[in-house]
Amino acid sequence: MGKTWGGTCFRLLGAPVHDADLCVHRLLGPGGAAVQLVGAAFPGVLDKTGGVDRRKLAQRVLGDDHALNTLEAMLHPMVRLDQRRFLEIHQRQGVRLVVLDIPLLYETDAHERVDAVVVMSASKLLQHQRVMRRVGMSEKKFQAILKRQIPDKIKRRRADYVVTTGSTRGQSLRQIANIVKICRTFRGQVWGPHWGR
Repeated sequence: MGKTWGGTCFRLLGAPVHDADLCVHRLLGPGGAAVQLVGAAFPGVLDKTGGVDRRKLAQRVLGDDHALNTLEAMLHPMVRLDQRRFLEIHQRQGVRLVVLDIPLLYETDAHERVDAVVVMSASKLLQHQRVMRRVGMSEKKFQAILKRQIPDKIKRRRADYVVTTGSTRGQSLRQIANIVKICRTFRGQVWGPHWGR
C-alpha cells in the first residue's frame, strides 16, 4: 500500500517513526529477544547466525491460524513494549508528533492507542503488483496475509486521513505534509509531550 514510503515521508518531515515490522526483524534477528521463545515454540526455525529463519517460520505458520496466533501472542507484547519505550524517549524530549507504523492497526485494536490514524491506500491491482515483487512472496502467502486483514475500503472509512499512493511519490509526500501540518496544531489526548505525567 506504500507504507514504507509513508514512513519515509514522515521522517523527512521531522516526525520520528516507530516501525513495527523493523522491530519484529530485530526481535527475530541474531540475539533478538524473541529468538529463544520462537525457537522453542517452532522447532527447526532457528538459523546458524543465532536468529530465526523468517522463511522457515513463515512456512510453519502460513495457513495455520493457531500457529500464527501463537506467534503473534509472543511478538505483539514485545513490539508494544518497544513502542512504549520509543514514546517515552520522545515524550522526554518534548517531541510533539510521532508516528507508530503498525501493519495490523485495526486488527489488534492498536488504533485505541493513537490520536489519529493515517491509512496508506492503493488500488488492489497496484497492491498485488507491489507485494508480488517481494522476495519469497507467493500468491498463496499473499492471500493468507489478506485473509487476516481488514479490507482496505473499511480501513479507509475508519481512518482520520487517507494517503493515496497510486500516483507519484511527490503526490503522497504532499498529502503527508498536509497531515503533519494539521497534526502539529492539536494537542494529543492519547499521546503527546505531556504523556505519562
